[in-house]
Amino acid sequence: MRTRWRATHILAHRDGGHALLRDGEIVWDGDTIVYVGRRYHGQVDEELDLGEALVMPGLIDLDALTDIDHLVLDSWASQETGGGLLWSQEYFTDRRHDVFTPAERATVREYALVQLALHGITTYMPIASEVHSAWAEPYDELVDMAETSRRIGLRGYLGPAYRSGVNVTLPDGSRGVEFDEERGRDGLRDAVRFLDHAAALDDPLVNGVLLPCRIETLTEELMRKTADVALRRDVLVRLHCLQGTTERNLVRELHGTTPLQLLERTGLLDTRLLVPHGIVIDRHPEVHGEDRGDLATLAAADVSVVHCPQTSLRYGQVLHSFGAYRRAGVNLCLGTDSFPPDLIRGMDLGVHLAKVADGRADAAPAEHYVEAATLGGARALGRTDLGRLEPGAQADLVAFRLDDIRDGVQDDPVRTFLLNGTARQATHSVVAGSPVMTDGRIPGIDPVNLRRRAQGLFDRMREAYSERDVLRRGARELFPPTFPLFEAGRS
Repeated sequence: MRTRWRATHILAHRDGGHALLRDGEIVWDGDTIVYVGRRYHGQVDEELDLGEALVMPGLIDLDALTDIDHLVLDSWASQETGGGLLWSQEYFTDRRHDVFTPAERATVREYALVQLALHGITTYMPIASEVHSAWAEPYDELVDMAETSRRIGLRGYLGPAYRSGVNVTLPDGSRGVEFDEERGRDGLRDAVRFLDHAAALDDPLVNGVLLPCRIETLTEELMRKTADVALRRDVLVRLHCLQGTTERNLVRELHGTTPLQLLERTGLLDTRLLVPHGIVIDRHPEVHGEDRGDLATLAAADVSVVHCPQTSLRYGQVLHSFGAYRRAGVNLCLGTDSFPPDLIRGMDLGVHLAKVADGRADAAPAEHYVEAATLGGARALGRTDLGRLEPGAQADLVAFRLDDIRDGVQDDPVRTFLLNGTARQATHSVVAGSPVMTDGRIPGIDPVNLRRRAQGLFDRMREAYSERDVLRRGARELFPPTFPLFEAGRS
C-alpha cells in the first residue's frame, strides 16, 4: 500500500545529511520510502495532512527502559539510605527471589513499551533493572517481550540481560560484588538461545543482540565468552561500563585494571560494541582530567557510546564532553534509560550541559544531538536504512505537532522544538511502513487500565526494597516524602 504524509516541516535527508523541507510530502510503499519532496504526482492509497507538524526519522533509543522506573526512587538517595537500595549480602546468600510473577513482568514490559511508542521512539534496545528479580532476565521473559513488541509494532534489538555477579551492600555499609558464576554461564546460554529464537522468527522487527549487564558484575570468563559468541554470530554487544567511579574502583579491585583495559583484554573491543554512558575515562575530572588516549582507543575500536544526558544528570553526572567525543571520531547515539523516555527533553538537556562542560554556547548545537538520535543510532546498529528520510530507507518516521501556543513563537523548527517542546507532542508514528501511533494513541491499548496496573506493581516493588536493605528499614524510611504528610484532624 502506498501512503503519503504532508506536513509544514519534514527533516529529510540529502547529500549524506539531514535537510529541512518546508511544506513537504513523504510517500512510502510497503516498508520503504519512495519519495521525499514537495509535490508527488503518483497515485496513493492513503494520505494524511498533518498540518503544522515536524516529521522526523523515527527516534532510536539504545538504552530504553523496559521496566518500572527506579530512578524516581534512587536518584535522590542520601548517603544514609543509598546503600539500602542495593541487595544486602545476606539477601544475596539466603533470600533472593522474584518480586513479580511472569504475568506481572509481562504487564511491566507492555507498560514500558507503550511509553516508548507514545514518545515517538520507533527503534529501541532495552534495559531493565535486576534489583527486583531473583537474578537477571530469563529466556522465556524475552520471548514474551518480543511478542509484545511485535504486537505494538516497534523495532527491537533484544536479548535477555545476564551477569555472573550482583552489586551488594556489605555489613559494614561498603559496596562489593557477590558472584554466582554458574548463573552467568546459564545466562549466556539463554542469550544464545534467544539469538536462535529471533533468527527463527524471521521478523525484521525482532533482532537478537547480546546484553550482558554491568562490567563489574561479569567475570573475565563471561566477558571472553560473550566476545567469542558475538564474533562468531556477528551480533551486537551492549555493555554498561565507563559509567561511574565506583565501577572503576570495583573493576580495579577485582581485575587489577581499568574498565577500558578490561574490555580490550577480554576481546570485547573487537566486537560491535555499544557502551551506555561512557563517561568515566581518562579525561573525566575524577580520573586524570585530561585526554591520555582513551577517546582514541574507543574511536579506533568503532565503539558507539550511548549518551543518556537526562538520566546522567539526574545522578549528578555529565559527559566530558559531547563535542570532544564527537571530534575524536567516537560514534555518539542516544538513550533515555529512565522515565519519561523523552529523547526530545534529553537532547535539549544535552545541548545545555555541553555548554557548561565546554564553557561555550556552541559546544553541541541542536543538530548534532538530532544526528545522534537518528544517524548515530543507525550507525551503532549497522543500519544505513534507518535514521533518515530518503527514498530507499525504511519507512520509520514520527510526527510532532507544533501548533500549541505554549510552545511559543517559532524560528528554526528543530531548534525551537528541542528548546520549547517535548516528545509528548508526538501524534503519529510508523515503523517499517505500518502505523504504531495514530492521533496520539496506540491501537489496542487501554492507557487508563495499563497505568492503574503499573502503579500497583510499582507500589509493590517499592515496598520490596525493605527486605533487601542491609538494615531492613521500611519503605517510608528509605523513601520519605518531600514534605510531611498532612494528617486530617490535626489543627
